[in-house]
Amino acid sequence: MPLVVIGFAVAALAAVALSSFESNPPVGVQIVRVLTETGAVVTIGSLLLAAFLVPPQKSGTLAADGYAAMRTAGWFALVWLVGALLSVPFTTAAAIDRPVSSFTFSQMIATAMLLEQSKAWLLTAIIVALLALGCRLVLSWGWTTVLLFGAIFALVPVAVTGHSSSGGSHDMATNSLLFHLVAAVLWVGGLIALLAHGRRGGAHLPLAATRFSKIALVCWIVMAVSGVVNALVRITPADLLTSAYGWLTLGKLACLLVLGVFGYFQRERGVKGVVDGRPHALLKLAGLEVLLMMFTIGLAVALARTPPPGGSTELPSRVELAIGYDLDGPPTLAAILFDWRFDLIFGTAALALAALYALGVRRLTRRGDKWPVGRTVAWLLGCFSLLFATSSGMGRYSPAMFSVHMEAHMVLSMLTPILFVLGGPVTLALRALPVNKEVPGPREWVLAFVQSPVARLLTNPFVALALFVGSFYALYFSGLFEAALPFHWAHIAMNAHFILAGYVFYWPVIGVDPSPNKLPPLGRLGLLFASIPFHAFFGVILMSSATVIGEQFYRGLALPWVQNLLEDQRLGGGIAWAAGEIPLLVVMVALLTQWARQDGRDAKRLDRKADTDGDADLEAYNAMLRKMAGKD
Repeated sequence: MPLVVIGFAVAALAAVALSSFESNPPVGVQIVRVLTETGAVVTIGSLLLAAFLVPPQKSGTLAADGYAAMRTAGWFALVWLVGALLSVPFTTAAAIDRPVSSFTFSQMIATAMLLEQSKAWLLTAIIVALLALGCRLVLSWGWTTVLLFGAIFALVPVAVTGHSSSGGSHDMATNSLLFHLVAAVLWVGGLIALLAHGRRGGAHLPLAATRFSKIALVCWIVMAVSGVVNALVRITPADLLTSAYGWLTLGKLACLLVLGVFGYFQRERGVKGVVDGRPHALLKLAGLEVLLMMFTIGLAVALARTPPPGGSTELPSRVELAIGYDLDGPPTLAAILFDWRFDLIFGTAALALAALYALGVRRLTRRGDKWPVGRTVAWLLGCFSLLFATSSGMGRYSPAMFSVHMEAHMVLSMLTPILFVLGGPVTLALRALPVNKEVPGPREWVLAFVQSPVARLLTNPFVALALFVGSFYALYFSGLFEAALPFHWAHIAMNAHFILAGYVFYWPVIGVDPSPNKLPPLGRLGLLFASIPFHAFFGVILMSSATVIGEQFYRGLALPWVQNLLEDQRLGGGIAWAAGEIPLLVVMVALLTQWARQDGRDAKRLDRKADTDGDADLEAYNAMLRKMAGKD
């Protein structure tokens, strides 16, 4: 579309002109990066429109508007793919300050495989190639949502290997960059897709505009907060006016504020005009807003290519270089309880999940419905356990010590999921969210996920058991954990896996929400007891092992209070072995309570039935006994 072409030109010119006031990086790197981000933005925005802004047909197949957005996503996924492939040689050449033309093909491949960001671009290209193929084949709403989340995931490899992933506080820098990047792409891409939808006269434009307005507001808030956090990690306030990086940061902040003003007028005039039947009201400001967004993308590309100011001349310690921050001493009880470092990913998730749950309970109580207090307490305790395991001293020491890592692992995989499934979030969502009979909304999306083949597969007893228990052995005894230790993004992935694997295991066992694979009481108990030997044996292996897992990484940290790495590992094994007892007790209490309540409900149901039919079942049984007695 012409607006995207003009926006690309604006972004490319901004990136080249503002790349750096102190050096002249290759122009090709900037243009290729802008091309790549343009493809990513339009692809993800089009998939967002097809998945959540316009409804599919009642059969679940994409309607005409969703199909058109899917085709647009497919074409721009090819643009994204070309940009990602070109980024491999350009990034490689820029990293060692040589022109691309000076490499042979074999030299380029060999050199690229030595650089983390070049390998990240190659991985991105593979993901986007599969995404482009999927956009050509997919016609159902369910798979469209899968492609959307896959496209968002394709942003991660490059984001976690840039300059935010190195140096001090790289955990904060990487986490804030992930928030910032995802919010920006959803906002810019969603607006472009909405404009395209309006220009082709698509149906349900008021619905799409209203939904996108809410998404845009959240994205703007996330971008503002994460942008400030990311900037403060790299520079001090004094550097804002004395360095090129600072001036570019101020320029980006100014653009973000102006975009916030644009967004306000869009909600007050454009969206309301569309709802009132004036579709062109949305287009008056949106075109200029898109161009300003593309200029901001160009500024962000220039910022990414500009080195931050040197700051302090004191070199970071080896611990700070490895995990992003220093540790002040051994993990005493006081340090575990009070030495906090907020985790932007999981800490924010814990607070957001608690707030959303509270809003759902509040909606139910306002309309006069009751919600069990025990479920609310369980959910909030689950959110607190997630926050504590990732942001307290436990989360702070976890990347540096195997024993503390195992403590966090046990909390995230065995305690947090138990509390979450006892909270019944799906049941709460289905009761609190409004029913949309004509156009699917959030309630229908939740119900569709619970009934999806993916949910049925994950909650299958054998699959859930393999994910929950098998991942212990696959992670720690295959070399995967040792390879993942130096990377912050790998710790994020591990924590997410621990929580999700635990959730899909405990959901069919003690979950309040109806499971896609409903198990009888004995089946639940059998699944629980089937996991115990594997879990205990895992702890025994760690306690008896003579080989240190991740020895090179832990030895490189040289923590003075960890003199014997093998003893620390054996302590972790003991924690893993003993930690299974507490969750087992919680699960057994929950199962017995659920069975008792089920028996009570069955008794009440039988009593009501007896009151209705005059206890016909008992009379028939007595008649049978009298007949048998007469024959004798």
